[in-house]
Order: sequence, then C-alpha cells, then structure tokens
Amino acid sequence: MEISLTTPALLFPTISLVLLAYTNRFLALGSRIRTLHDRYEASHGPSILAQIESLRQRVNLIRLMQLYGVLSLFLCVLCMFFLFAGLVLLGKILFGLSLVAMLVSLGLSTREIHISTQALNIQLESLSLSQGDDNAR
Repeated sequence: MEISLTTPALLFPTISLVLLAYTNRFLALGSRIRTLHDRYEASHGPSILAQIESLRQRVNLIRLMQLYGVLSLFLCVLCMFFLFAGLVLLGKILFGLSLVAMLVSLGLSTREIHISTQALNIQLESLSLSQGDDNAR
C-alpha cells in the first residue's frame, strides 16, 4: 500500500468534527448533572441519584472517547512527521494505530449512546405510567 503525507491528513476534519461532537455531549451532560444535583439537594430523591449515576458512567465514557480521539489525532500528526522524514514503514504503523484509536473512540461512543437511550426509555416509561395514573382518576 502506498501512503503519502495527504493520507493521514484526510482524517483531520473527521477527527476534529468527532471531537467537537464529543465536547458538545460532555457540556450537555455537565449541565444536566448540575441541574440534577440542585434537584437532589432540594428533595433527596433516590431516582435522582440513579440518574446521576447513569450520567457518571456516560461522562466517564465521553472522557475515554475524547482521549482516544485525541490519541488518534496525535498519531496522525506523528505519522505525517515520520512520512516527511522518509520513514514510511513507521508512518504506516502509526497511521494504522491512529485508525485503531479512532475505532476504539467510536466504539465507546456507541456504548455511550446505548446508555443514553436506555435512560431516555426509562423516563418515557415513567411518563407513560404517570399519564396512565392521571387517566385512571
């Protein structure tokens, strides 16, 4: 396989957009955690603690997603450096590692989306149960 300086550079826009999406998720979760913390301080509800624990798992996953995304970008830049220096084999290895890091990041993202979907389904079920109670009255 032939690899040039432009090959790893193709990943730059993709990695940047993925990292931006991860950062947006992180900021939204941070806001949600602060809101739930304030609600818990006021009511000490056990369901709020369960929601906060789910959010804690998601924040940890997002942190890992960001870590592997940044690692992927770092390896791409390092790959370009070695390709520029004429060390093609090392450049290919680093490019492959960069792709692996991006795959890990995307896999973690899939897991985080799964946890998020489960939490939303629980809230939707709770909502439909409370509507059923209102209709029964």
